[in-house]
Amino acid sequence: MIRHVPVLLEESMGFLQPENGGRFADLTYGGGGHSEAILEANDSTELMSFDCDPDALIRSEKTTNLFGDRFTFHDLSFQKMDEVSSAEDFDGVLMDLGISSFQLMEPLKGFSFRLDAPIDMRLDPRVGQSAAEFLETASRESLVRAVREYGEERRWSRVVNAILEARGTGVLQRTMSAAELVSNAVGGFRIRQRIHPATKTFQGIRIAINGEMEALALTLPKAFRALKPGGVLVVISFHSLEDRMVKRFMRKMAGRPVHRWDRSVLDDRKVCAELLNTKIIAPSSKEVQENPRSRSARLRVLKKIEQPNL
Repeated sequence: MIRHVPVLLEESMGFLQPENGGRFADLTYGGGGHSEAILEANDSTELMSFDCDPDALIRSEKTTNLFGDRFTFHDLSFQKMDEVSSAEDFDGVLMDLGISSFQLMEPLKGFSFRLDAPIDMRLDPRVGQSAAEFLETASRESLVRAVREYGEERRWSRVVNAILEARGTGVLQRTMSAAELVSNAVGGFRIRQRIHPATKTFQGIRIAINGEMEALALTLPKAFRALKPGGVLVVISFHSLEDRMVKRFMRKMAGRPVHRWDRSVLDDRKVCAELLNTKIIAPSSKEVQENPRSRSARLRVLKKIEQPNL
């Protein structure tokens, strides 16, 4: 049986403070760990949750049975949250941007190269093209973007060339054969290497076919807009591109320089929020030991002061 362990649970609940009651949103239901912790904290707490994985809808039935009409689940991508929620409605919004254990360990979803299966990787398998289709048909430019920019693979040129050469052979149709191709392209395992050589490329492909960076850019202002004044936005990210986008958005809302090269005039900045942590919060060594998948998690928090003109 697959066991899903919510990441940075204690830390995120410490900022959301659902024990005080109120209305919350979990934009990434996943295995329901964060959602149920929010609902368990106070008998009056209400929660709206989102997930575009059709299997999450089935898993959410357990939460509905436990908490009744205090819990509402929407079978939607979080970027569509504004279609079902009004502005300034929530005391707290949580975004856990990681892939759930259920998605990783279900072979037919094709996320993991440790399980041989058709390589799919879609967060919502009902829409878009699979990873196999992307690998077989994407332009060289799109492959470079996926592998170099999203995957941050230093040997991106070798990987892209290997993918283009393998088209039509069947190698790009399955997780393990595709992973072996990438591994060979980057030189295989090296001494003291912590991650599989195909990890970064697989990450980049997943981000590309799901439009994850575009979805995050759209959703951050929507999530912030949905907060009441005094409400808190908690975001858990798992790779540097996500974290950089979250960091820059939060700094902008807090009236801070967005990055070290930001030369905007101080008078042009508007303070709509307060940064509740100026440095990222990472999992404790104990959590990483108990749940190795939490290793790369990073948490940032923003408290809303007033509504911006986004």
